[in-house]
Amino acid sequence: MATRKPAAASQTPTRGSAETGRLGVPERERDWQRLGSETFDVVVIGGGVVGVGTALDAATRGLRVALVEARDLASGTSSRSSKLFHGGLRYLEQLEFGLVREALRERELMLTRIAPHLVKPVSFLYPLSHRVWERPYTAAGLLMYDTMGGASSVPGQKHLTRAGALRMFPALKRSALIGGIRYYDAQADDARHTMTVGRTAAHYGAVVRTSTQVVGFLREADRISGVQVRDAEDGRETEVKANAVINCTGVWTDELQRLSGSRGRFRVRASKGVHIVVPRDRIVAESGLILRTEKSVLFVIPWRNHWIVGTTDTDWNLDLAHPAATKADIDYILGHVNTVLATPLTHDDIEGVYAGLRPLLAGENESTSKLSREHAVARVSPGLVAIAGGKYTTYRVMAADAVDAAGADLTGRLQPSITDKVPLLGADGYYALVNQADQLATRHGLHPYRVRHLLDRYGSMVHEVLAVADGDPDLLRPLPAAPDYLQVEIVYAASHEGALHLEDALTRRTRISIETRCTIIR
Repeated sequence: MATRKPAAASQTPTRGSAETGRLGVPERERDWQRLGSETFDVVVIGGGVVGVGTALDAATRGLRVALVEARDLASGTSSRSSKLFHGGLRYLEQLEFGLVREALRERELMLTRIAPHLVKPVSFLYPLSHRVWERPYTAAGLLMYDTMGGASSVPGQKHLTRAGALRMFPALKRSALIGGIRYYDAQADDARHTMTVGRTAAHYGAVVRTSTQVVGFLREADRISGVQVRDAEDGRETEVKANAVINCTGVWTDELQRLSGSRGRFRVRASKGVHIVVPRDRIVAESGLILRTEKSVLFVIPWRNHWIVGTTDTDWNLDLAHPAATKADIDYILGHVNTVLATPLTHDDIEGVYAGLRPLLAGENESTSKLSREHAVARVSPGLVAIAGGKYTTYRVMAADAVDAAGADLTGRLQPSITDKVPLLGADGYYALVNQADQLATRHGLHPYRVRHLLDRYGSMVHEVLAVADGDPDLLRPLPAAPDYLQVEIVYAASHEGALHLEDALTRRTRISIETRCTIIR
């Protein structure tokens, strides 16, 4: 078995930071020293969900692991998804049964064992508009959806008359449906989930360092032997030596392949997905909504005090770091959702917009909506593995496959993946704390709903968050311009969660940037 070599005493994490996977300023400097002085079994490039998942998978197999991310954790695709853990109903129609089955199993793991504090059930209404054939056809598909993943902790489908569907979703036009079917999936704050996976990897000994850009690859004879990295904050550079390098950079996969001088085994195509965010009171409903479109599906997803509506599916060939929504994208979303809403949404209703890029395995001439959501992993050259494609929901399976592929470059026997048995930080003890929410609220002078908000973001790490406010009770007050969040959450984002810039805190550690209208001060 390949095992982690103990670091020198001066480089060993303190017990407190190791226990919580803390990503603060002291840990950042310590990790820079480790990058330049240790030889790692695996270096992971990319801090999206697949990258942090790969780091966690490798670390829990007993490997010495370092992860480097050029910007922030989840700064790309992994903070800009539909925020669903789902099998993907439309993939059933595309006969991708294996993908759906795998995703549903992962959804169940997240709900019950790995991240119950972050991943929650969410109901959707599937409105029916055709008599006779549509209900049995859709019911058969949803029955497969309910059963393909094995045991499920979410309720099965429920058939509704038109009156029943309108009670569940009063915002719909009566003429838009003849009935409906309610089904369940799951949702999570994707950026928070990704960050928590990264902290969990750090908890198990991985170096996890953001604003650390790969600027070159090290070679020994015909093999990759590490990477050259630059600290994007101060310009320092160092060499990081490793037995294997895993490219988990999503839509940047081809770019990293070229930098390595290796010939890629597959190509990645970027598909842009746009979502809009509107206030909760603009759509009166008790559940989410799924609508069929000419190309794909459109979701109306409940999100705290808001709705997320999307998505689009179009090619993107411009700046990968800054995908942008166009007026045509927004008009497409509004046009489709307004076909069923009794009171149409307008541009003035929109609080926020975000655009993300899906890393799809490229065919020659297929439209992006038909490209495979399956993933591919390949040993590109000795010492270098690349992985791309896939869905957010199946990140853990992708990570295990990537580490398995890297095993060819590791000495000794590689232990099997165990991440299906490893809860993320904050999961252990979560349910007990939910039962104790009222006592926690009384102890800290908070309303119980505030404590529940914290529990659903931090789980059992809530004590660590509240401890930051010891001696400064003002930190337990809401943020003036974003009252859904407490001031302590911004401080904690910087001290424990690796937020280096205001954007990190407002866009990914919280979602203030898409949940709060911008106010121009004159």
